[in-house]
Amino acid sequence: MRGVERRKTRTVTVGGVPIGSGHPVVVQSMLKRRPDDVEGALADTARLAEEGCRLVRVAVPDEAALGPLGEFCRRSPLPVIADIHYDHRLAIGAVEAGVAKVRLNPGNLRERERVREVAAACRERGIPVRVGGNSGSIKRRDGTDDRSTAEALVDEVLAYCGMLEEFGVGDIIVSVKASDAATNAVVYREVARRSDYPLHLGLTATGPRDEGAMKSSVALGALLLEGIGDTVRVSLTADPLDEVRLTKDILRACGLLDDRPEVVSCPTCGRCEVGLAELSRMVEEVRAALAGRPGGLRVAVMGCVVNGPGEAAECDAGVAFGKGKAALFKGGRVVRVLPASEAVGALLQLLQEP
Repeated sequence: MRGVERRKTRTVTVGGVPIGSGHPVVVQSMLKRRPDDVEGALADTARLAEEGCRLVRVAVPDEAALGPLGEFCRRSPLPVIADIHYDHRLAIGAVEAGVAKVRLNPGNLRERERVREVAAACRERGIPVRVGGNSGSIKRRDGTDDRSTAEALVDEVLAYCGMLEEFGVGDIIVSVKASDAATNAVVYREVARRSDYPLHLGLTATGPRDEGAMKSSVALGALLLEGIGDTVRVSLTADPLDEVRLTKDILRACGLLDDRPEVVSCPTCGRCEVGLAELSRMVEEVRAALAGRPGGLRVAVMGCVVNGPGEAAECDAGVAFGKGKAALFKGGRVVRVLPASEAVGALLQLLQEP
């Protein structure tokens, strides 16, 4: 697969995790509970870390949540991002508690002097800021309705970034989330064109897991394939583990994450010399045999002579079935032709060879 050419950005480091075009796309998620449930938040964060999440965000909606935030930050296995709205004092308190990044919403925390105070706290401790705009909370600064939501969102977010830069904060990550894929693509492309900030990709209010997974895959996959996006949080009305798993699946599909072997298999059709149930069983057998092996390995299990030989030849190893027989491939060439019943066993043995 041809590699994605990433958009060039500055690098912003969040709790030791570098974010920007010179580094891998970072997976993150957000807790569904408040940080004042310290033990519950820590348990959830540990589960996310085991799944491959690298940053965790938590809502800090009031002083009660702010109080235990320091303990949560000290004990968290992942760098903690504070999600702040409306009250600038919560942002300052979160910085003092030891968070690795603060998310500010230009739609509801916009007073210049209050932003200046937050910027001073972040600058003093070297804490980066995510300027996170959402289509549902953006305000039209000029009081008119003659701009589209997309235009208003981009203008507002970039103006806010400019204000932070004026106050001495240049470690900025930007998100401009809409709730539909088309608008999302427009706003992210425009911010990418007009700035060098690393971009946090997401789609807001996506809905239940299945629907949200489809919308997120379309919206975020399209941008990632264009080289746009440096960290990703998929938002679902579901367990945060589902968000992390889906994010990684999207990155794998875009060729931006290669952390496990890939099995290529055909959907089967009337030309297939192997039934769907049988091919599915063989695919699962191969997947199980590859579990725990590192990325970089592609294996094909193909059911007919039309696409099978070509697909198998493009993989590191594979098998393509014909009438009663199968061709075993390695390194782009046929190494054996054998009875179909012996094919998967021979493929698994081949995969054990150096």
